[in-house]
Amino acid sequence: MSTYPIIVITGATNGLGQWVAIELAQRGAHLVLTARNEKRAETTRNILRDLAPSTKVDFFFGDLSLMKDVKRIGDEIKANYPKIDVLVNNAGLHGFEQRITSEGLAEMIAVNYLAPWLLTHTLLNSLMESTNARIVNVASEASRNHGELKLPEDLIDTSAFTARGSSKIYGKTKLLNIMFTEELGRQLDGTGIVVNALNPGFNVTGLGRELGFSSVLAKILNALHIGDPRRGAEIIIRLATESQYQEVTGGYFNVGTGKLIVPAYPGGDIKMQRLLWSTTTELLRQKGVME
Repeated sequence: MSTYPIIVITGATNGLGQWVAIELAQRGAHLVLTARNEKRAETTRNILRDLAPSTKVDFFFGDLSLMKDVKRIGDEIKANYPKIDVLVNNAGLHGFEQRITSEGLAEMIAVNYLAPWLLTHTLLNSLMESTNARIVNVASEASRNHGELKLPEDLIDTSAFTARGSSKIYGKTKLLNIMFTEELGRQLDGTGIVVNALNPGFNVTGLGRELGFSSVLAKILNALHIGDPRRGAEIIIRLATESQYQEVTGGYFNVGTGKLIVPAYPGGDIKMQRLLWSTTTELLRQKGVME
C-alpha cells in the first residue's frame, strides 16, 4: 500500500489537469490519471518522469462522454485502489455544436456534469477509507451565463445549438457542478470527506480546441501572460492539499484569492440541488450504470 497520498485526476493530459498533475507529482503524490488518448497519456507520463522521477503514475483509459466507460474506469480504479485520498474532477469540454453520444446524451452534459457525478459516486467507498479525503470539482464563473435551468429537461436536452449558443450550455454544465458539490457536501457531512468546487478563471487549455484559431489565440494570450493555466491549477492544488480547506465542505472558491463565491441563482437553492440529485440518479439508473 502506498504511503503517499493517492490522487485521482481526470483530464490530466493537457491544460489545467496536466499542471495539477505535475505539481502534485513534485510533492510526492501517487497519481491515478484518466485518459482517452494513449499517446497523450504517454507524453504526460514522460513529462512527469522528467520532472518528478520517483513519482508513481497509473493511467486508466476510457471515454468520459460514455457513462459505461466512466463506470468501468471507476470500478477499475476502485479495484486497484481501495483507499483514495483525493479525487479531482477536472476534465471538461466546450463543444461548439451539438454532438449526441451513442448512449443518447448530449456530449457536453455527459462529460462536464454526468461523468464527474458518476465517477465520484463510484469511488465514494475508496474515498471513505481515507482519513481526510477530498473531492475537488472544477466549475467556472461561466455558470453565470446559463440561461434558465429546467430539470430534468436540461439533462436530456439534445437540441442543436450554434457556436454562440454553446456558451449557455457550457455555463449550465458548470452551474450543475456547483449544485452537485453543495448537495454532496451535505450528504457526506460527518464522513470525513470534504467536497468543494472552484472557478479556475480564464485559462488557455484544451477546452476550446474546436475553435479554428485556438492555437493562434493561445500564443497571443500566452505572450501577454493572459489565461495561464498555472493560475487555475493553483486553486485546484490548494483545495486538494491545504489544511484550511479541510474545514469547509460544499463551497465554491475563486482563483487567486481562494475565497468563497456566491454562485449564480439557482446554484445555492437547496430544493433545486435536491431535485438535480434525484433526477441525475434516475437518469443514470435508466442508463444502466447505477443500481
